[in-house]
Amino acid sequence: MKLKLFKHMRWKKMIIKTPSRLHMSLIDLNGSYKRIDGGIGLAIQEPQFVLESEETESGVTFEFDDSITDQEAIDECSIKIPAAAQRALDYFNIDSGFHFTVKSAYHPHSGLGSGTQIAVATAHLITETMGIDVDTRQLSSVVCRGGTSGIGTFAHELGGFIVDGGHSLEEKPGFLPSSASTAKPPQLIARYEFPEEWNILLAQPKVENYINGDQEVNIFQTHCPIPREEVEKVSHLILMNLIPFLLEKDIKNFGWAISELQKVGFNKLEHSLDPSFLPVMQAMEEAGAYGVGISSFGPTLYTVFDDENKDIVEATTEIIGDESRILVTKAQNHGFTFEK
Repeated sequence: MKLKLFKHMRWKKMIIKTPSRLHMSLIDLNGSYKRIDGGIGLAIQEPQFVLESEETESGVTFEFDDSITDQEAIDECSIKIPAAAQRALDYFNIDSGFHFTVKSAYHPHSGLGSGTQIAVATAHLITETMGIDVDTRQLSSVVCRGGTSGIGTFAHELGGFIVDGGHSLEEKPGFLPSSASTAKPPQLIARYEFPEEWNILLAQPKVENYINGDQEVNIFQTHCPIPREEVEKVSHLILMNLIPFLLEKDIKNFGWAISELQKVGFNKLEHSLDPSFLPVMQAMEEAGAYGVGISSFGPTLYTVFDDENKDIVEATTEIIGDESRILVTKAQNHGFTFEK
């Protein structure tokens, strides 16, 4: 009787809204200490991925709101939504079908984690509709995300500033990006509220090529392991500088720690492979930015600012040019939300 009542009351249509994320640094791509990967990152309010689902008799179909005109975003969703939906339907042995409507999406390969949010949001709508209680870490595994970084997974679930613990070498013996790794998502080791009063500036300089796919795999396999002394310094900067300055709400020194992280570890490698971002980052700092980082492989650059240096927004707009993208946002200290 309870099962029939539950099915009668089940919501057939719902919307999920998810934050995007900054991936600030991988921690250990050396592996001398029996673990690899690990990362730090931050959930941000904008841009968002917003997806509506409606349960149908069978099959997986999708459409886009007329407001979505970014063809690359449309292409990414067109691949990832049906793939993630089918994996979830198969894994949980679900007979129903689903129709999805993309209400809001953002540019792929921009360093903001669109792929994970698309895949996990799709699966999450299915499990919520069917009344299946499952956490985001398991969903990420079902849809084959989180094999290197857990930042997108925990940004989806919890929001805030996130530190993940990477992978044991027994589970993941080699260096691979998330897109090519079959490892399970890492464990969360810390999550902190990010100051609501801090603003975040995203700057996307115009670039011709994005690092993804085989290029990304080649970088991991060719340039790792990173020297041990480099990853040791990354760990120290995170544990003894970045996190304490965050908790003390010391925005200037938090920004300083972000800039220092660009000089070591995997971030240093990224900048050596594509130094074109460095002049922009230097110009932003000279214009008053407290510190500037690159999210994932870019092209999104980010800085934190307050009323004291709010002129950095106009200055950055002039630095990167009219054809580039500028967005002011804030951290999101909670994960996904559902509307039914």
